Amino acid sequence: MPIPVTTEPLEIPDVLLVRGRFIEDNRGFFTEIYSQAAFKDAGLTPSFVQDNFSESVKGVVRGLHYQIEPHAMGKLVRVLRGSVFDVAVDLRDGSPYFGDWTGHTLTAEEPAALWIPPGFAHGFMALTDGAQLFYKCTDVHTPEAERAIRYDDPAIGIEWPWEPTLISEKDAAAPSMAEAEFNFAMTGKEAE
Repeated sequence: MPIPVTTEPLEIPDVLLVRGRFIEDNRGFFTEIYSQAAFKDAGLTPSFVQDNFSESVKGVVRGLHYQIEPHAMGKLVRVLRGSVFDVAVDLRDGSPYFGDWTGHTLTAEEPAALWIPPGFAHGFMALTDGAQLFYKCTDVHTPEAERAIRYDDPAIGIEWPWEPTLISEKDAAAPSMAEAEFNFAMTGKEAE
């Protein structure tokens, strides 16, 4: 029997905080990072095809990354060590939240993950040295579909915990949202 999960919508309701639980004893703890059955019981049915893992030094910002159709990528993001401030930006045409962002601090001490559906840009700031992020993806990395938006685009207005201390040249050169290419339509229940 899977460990049950609960979901909590963030400011953009399709971005969900997914909470599990630790089973602890004198040996340490156990948790399930992902259980298809537990997710189905919670009303989530993504199909994951790739797992990614990164480690970042304190103050690094990665993102805002996404892939265009037909390779749009949903992500289930979890911290395995340290903590990060994780962000999603709605890029879905027709969404009442188009261009808005939501964020949440994820830590290794809490059995929680962030579900970011396809149609969102994703980024994060490492709040500790050696912050490790593990994320399950609904599509494979496809270089020709890969896109990015500037992490500091004033039109989005993300409130990062502090000024980044390190960002890649590629991310620093990303276009603003007004200049970016994206092609996501609202689908399913959120389009109704």
